[in-house]
Amino acid sequence: MYAIVFAAACALIWGASDFCGGKASQRAHPLSVTVISQILGLPMIALMVVIIPGTPRGSDLLWGAAAGVLGLFGIVLLYRGLSQGAMAVVAPTTAVTSAIVPILGGLLQGERPGPAALAGALCAVAAIGLVSLAPSRPGEPAKVSVTTVGLALLAGACFGGFFIILGFAGEGAGMWPMLGVRASSLAVGLLLVWRAGARLRVTGRTTILLMALAGLGDTLANGFYLLAVQRGDLSVIAPIAALYPASTVLLALFVEKERMRPLQFAGLGLAALALVLTAT
Repeated sequence: MYAIVFAAACALIWGASDFCGGKASQRAHPLSVTVISQILGLPMIALMVVIIPGTPRGSDLLWGAAAGVLGLFGIVLLYRGLSQGAMAVVAPTTAVTSAIVPILGGLLQGERPGPAALAGALCAVAAIGLVSLAPSRPGEPAKVSVTTVGLALLAGACFGGFFIILGFAGEGAGMWPMLGVRASSLAVGLLLVWRAGARLRVTGRTTILLMALAGLGDTLANGFYLLAVQRGDLSVIAPIAALYPASTVLLALFVEKERMRPLQFAGLGLAALALVLTAT
């Protein structure tokens, strides 16, 4: 039960963090937003390590580092896919793939969740796809190409890999694997900035505040996911954590006054059903 609560909290915070990051990316370059927000999230790692200490092995830090690299590449691939248009294809394809990969990973590792939990995981996958749907830009046909779909699948696979690999960190490691996650993602992010010849330049207090909220939220959500996967089956926990598009959509609805499609409302209903089934 605690594992599902942690996973649900993870999804809620991840979605809010993505909303803040998306708003900041409207004001600054997405790569700068990604890297700076992760830097601003470092105090949260220090706080989590103090609150939930542990005795990490070298392998725990390495698992965290590997997960961090995959997570960052997932973000880069997702942004690249979204920039090519057809957001209504890229977003749900990425989100659903990120849930299916850890389900298969957990089953291959020998996990055998009960019928209700497995049904809940499948409902979560369907919910993710539905709530992630977005209309194409008005008056502009969707540009769906093999490359676009491939980028979405690769991004989802990277996020799914993040879910799987972070689960290998031992429970006795506490929150120390998060240090490995952030160290590797920052290193790769700064390398990408250097290769692109870009500058980490941001102006405006609002933009900085949005990036800080995105970075702190992302770090906190990662911590909740680590707690969840240490206490439950990967094949059930990961799909619940991957429900983060639901909270992003709800924030867009209430804050930005965006209109939701009927299928997105259906997705929110499926998300609620998934939580009920997995918690029984």
